[in-house]
Amino acid sequence: MPVNLAFVESPVQLLNVLEWAHAAPEESLPGVPAQPAVRTGPSRAAELTVVVLSPTDPMSRGQLRRMAELARDEGITVRWQEARGGVGALLRTVRELVPLMRRGERVVIGDPFSRYVQMLLTLVGRKDLTVVDDGTATMEFVAQVARGERLVRWHRRGGRRGPRELVLAPVTFLARRRLSPAPNRSIEVFTSMPVEPRPGLTVTPNDFAWTRFRYGPPRLTRGADIVGTSLVETGVVDLEQYLEAVRALARAHGATRYFAHRRESSDKLHRLATETGLEVVRPDLPLELIARRGPIGGTVLSFPSTVVHTLPLALAGTGIKVAVCDIAPEWLKENASPRAQGFLAGVTGTARDVQHLPSPVA
Repeated sequence: MPVNLAFVESPVQLLNVLEWAHAAPEESLPGVPAQPAVRTGPSRAAELTVVVLSPTDPMSRGQLRRMAELARDEGITVRWQEARGGVGALLRTVRELVPLMRRGERVVIGDPFSRYVQMLLTLVGRKDLTVVDDGTATMEFVAQVARGERLVRWHRRGGRRGPRELVLAPVTFLARRRLSPAPNRSIEVFTSMPVEPRPGLTVTPNDFAWTRFRYGPPRLTRGADIVGTSLVETGVVDLEQYLEAVRALARAHGATRYFAHRRESSDKLHRLATETGLEVVRPDLPLELIARRGPIGGTVLSFPSTVVHTLPLALAGTGIKVAVCDIAPEWLKENASPRAQGFLAGVTGTARDVQHLPSPVA
């Protein structure tokens, strides 16, 4: 039986694959417009196989294990691939996936910037493609495809490509062609981000209907919660400036908890807890599910991040306020990408249904 095949590498990608499956319209009768799927679970679940290309960091692996359990509960087939154990693991993964890729009608991916996913895309042929959100990078992906540019993550510095990029250049080139609209192939972007439809590119909105159907409304706690970011770990924001900003934000809004991003380092989180007095929480699921399940603060504070777009959707109708704080230019590291400030400003400026806060003053 033909299948839809999804490649995911993060918990958020798997959550959004679940949302994509749930949002599928029922097959319509002749002459009758398609109707939204009945909210009893993903309508494409029986035809969907999710391949988890397992990352190496423990936090991501733990959240992915939990998300895989939720996906299986929805009737989705999940394959766990230890794909990052060297060349041998790569070849074994490709060999095991080739039969699935040949049968698949549509391929769903979560990270078009991933070199691993790009390599697999060169093997799937001219199949229909869907890109689900992997955060704010979706905005950059759509813009780069429209401009015909090579795919580069927004926080990476420009300049000459290194040896690894030069070796992988043919793979990246072929993947970019697969991810570009063509007369005989559809490209769908399933997203909660503010992206504009492009010629040959279908944009399907993700309103987190599955999350809202399955969980909540949440119980509220007293005080506010802060959502952490990995901007320090990606080399964009200075650590000392970030810690001071979190301290000021917590003091100004009476925050009591800090929900850590899965990529935040243990040393940084230890300092944050010690110096701010916040309770550091390491979620075992994506924050959209954690917030919807509760308990959660009546106000959720965030720096520029995917959650300023996703949480208002996941928490719709609960009365919970989401507020976003801009990144001040002086917080950026000297070697941060020249595009960083503009991109982060765009993330906050395009966020809907959020309160915009000035940068906190220590």
